[in-house]
Amino acid sequence: MKVVKNQPNEQPLWKRNLVVLWFGTFMTGVGGSSISPFLSLFVDTLGHFTHAQLNLQSGVIFASTYLMTAIVSPFWGKLADTKGRKPMLLRASMGMAITIFLMGFVTSTWQLMLLRLLLGAFSGFVSNSVALMAIITPKEKSGRVLGTLSTGMVSGTLLGQVFGGVIVNQTGYRATFWITGLIMFLVFLLTLFLVREEFEPLKNQAKLGFRQMMKHLPSVQVIISMLFVTLVIQLTDKSIMPVLSLYVRQLVSNPDQVTIISGIVASAPGAVMMMTAPILGRLGDRYGQHRVLLGGILLSFLLYLLQGFSQNIVQVIILRLLVGVSDSALAPSAQVILARFSPASATGRIFSYNQMMQSIGAVIGPLAGSAVAAYFNYRMVFIVASGFILLNLINYLLNAKRLRQA
Repeated sequence: MKVVKNQPNEQPLWKRNLVVLWFGTFMTGVGGSSISPFLSLFVDTLGHFTHAQLNLQSGVIFASTYLMTAIVSPFWGKLADTKGRKPMLLRASMGMAITIFLMGFVTSTWQLMLLRLLLGAFSGFVSNSVALMAIITPKEKSGRVLGTLSTGMVSGTLLGQVFGGVIVNQTGYRATFWITGLIMFLVFLLTLFLVREEFEPLKNQAKLGFRQMMKHLPSVQVIISMLFVTLVIQLTDKSIMPVLSLYVRQLVSNPDQVTIISGIVASAPGAVMMMTAPILGRLGDRYGQHRVLLGGILLSFLLYLLQGFSQNIVQVIILRLLVGVSDSALAPSAQVILARFSPASATGRIFSYNQMMQSIGAVIGPLAGSAVAAYFNYRMVFIVASGFILLNLINYLLNAKRLRQA
């Protein structure tokens, strides 16, 4: 990767790209989250299902996107290291625009699953945005910058879920897919005309296999540890998503309010994360990302456990708001640590593996959550999720000494 030279008095490249990519990830968040909280309810309109069938089909359809992403991520990561991150951003945004728009025309669950698989094949906008910013940002500012970038996705998710709830309530599910497709096309145009990258191919490094590449990294143990952190974060978060709106429906007495309240519950963590992610990013730069990460793991465990014992929707919303604090500490800190231990020649592939771990967690999570809900109840999903978080705590304790170097 070449460093782009700025003209006198010109804003540094990393600052300009941060503004554009923040808005791009914001719009991606809006587009990707406008239907996710209501996907199980949309599936329910495509046929006649029993309680167990609805939960299992919703989980499979939700997970299919992430299964495909896990399969193709290493390929896109290698291509990013040989062709650049901007082409990957353009490929992802255009692919998402087309596939999401077409979802508004499906008439059966198999059609929806096919398009969700294609959506996964074209994914990668956020991960490539993070990889690009990780390379061009000064290391001493990486926590603040990547924390700020994460707020784009989160704030977009926050707005998208509420926006989706309103649109679904007023016009139905299909219009949400069409509007989302147009939003992603706007992201494509913004990326095409505003994102700057001068790229020097690193063919020799990209040709290295996974094991050979890992031998050239400064700390393989830290990389593997952070990939595992990402896996568990996604597994925990996604395990509740297919059943979240159904859980809300169980707690809300007025059925006309289910979609709007589901959007509020799903987006509540984002409301807090928007404010706290940059703050925790700065604290991590100053006092150590490993401390922020540990705090996030402990807080996340407590909050998910308490959600399993909530008695009303108000308690759920309050706990979901507090989840935003733990979310602010988890993924951004893991990304910063990955960036600091990844050389420029391998950044694309490392972050593609990180996306692969996200996707694997997002495949296992919905299936596990749906199975638990189908054979037990919705409350048990949150309790099982807190058990997953214990795995992250064990992983952290096993690698605590190495993580202090981050």
